[in-house]
Amino acid sequence: MTALFSPFALGKLELTNRIVMAPLTRNRAGEGQVPQEISATYYGQRASAGLIITEGTQPSAVGQGYADTPGIHSPEQVEGWRAVADAVHAGGGAIFMQLMHVGRIAHPDNTGGLESVAPSAIAAPGEIFTRDGMKAYPQPRELRGDELPGIVEEFVQAARNAVAAGLDGVELHAANGYLLHQFLAPSSNVRTDGYGGSPEARARLVIEVTRAVADAVGADRVGIRISPAHNIQGALEEDAADVAATYGALVDAIAPLGLAYLHALADPASDLIVDLRRRFGGPFIANDGFGSVTTRADAERILDGGLGDLVAVGRNFLANPDLPRRWEIGAPLNEPDPSTFYTPGPRGYIDYPTLEQ
Repeated sequence: MTALFSPFALGKLELTNRIVMAPLTRNRAGEGQVPQEISATYYGQRASAGLIITEGTQPSAVGQGYADTPGIHSPEQVEGWRAVADAVHAGGGAIFMQLMHVGRIAHPDNTGGLESVAPSAIAAPGEIFTRDGMKAYPQPRELRGDELPGIVEEFVQAARNAVAAGLDGVELHAANGYLLHQFLAPSSNVRTDGYGGSPEARARLVIEVTRAVADAVGADRVGIRISPAHNIQGALEEDAADVAATYGALVDAIAPLGLAYLHALADPASDLIVDLRRRFGGPFIANDGFGSVTTRADAERILDGGLGDLVAVGRNFLANPDLPRRWEIGAPLNEPDPSTFYTPGPRGYIDYPTLEQ
């Protein structure tokens, strides 16, 4: 028995193991970006994870990036998520919702014509999938200073809606090149109004969102995800000293809040992450599997090496709804089918068998 299968106290929750189902985009929301019955089935099947973090969920219509991703800003969406939360809790699990405002990683073809917004009017590199094929990211509109309190309120209301739907908490997505990360990164934030121009200023909006959401729903219901120097989707952080100063300022400001956890997509053994974890002082979710599949051996190495309290696992959960049980007894794993990762319907979503099946 390793630490992987031992319980863990996360705020008021008692997790049954240290395996976290990482947030995984699946593009299966229905009309109005409402989670469907198959989503309740999908998450309920995976309730044996110590903690589930949902796919990125937009706090507002303008925060949507990809086609058919779910929201948490309408009454219908709240009801859809209520069925998801009920299914997970019926299986004895715990579930946090990842709140993801994509900022400039969007296209009006996916949002009913809404204009994308960002810290600065700089288009992201590359293209995004739309119903009419791949298209270049458009130049976003720079958010005015007087609009930023509204962005904070979008996250606050989304968090309230998630808790009202019965989810156990929320994760603020400040990673992977999306809006909050766009404020942190000097390549996407060239503002000079107090929300840009220095590491402390670039961290300001993320700090304000985190404090406001913690005040609204309770700090023990709030986690945050970061990906320092991940250098994805044009959110480039290539100066090591600047990265350390930016994320040091962020973590120092939010550490006193007593958040549920810090979730870092990065090498947990790196000097930067070890330092940020020390500064944070609370539960830490290690996530080193973005470029590779996290195996049981990887997860045990992280936990038994003292590099994290919990380990996020992504692709292995796609095909193995009972992954913790399979890992615990050394059973073979189902192989995920990448051709069904983002396609509609139940195939490749809720039809992977458990060991019993």
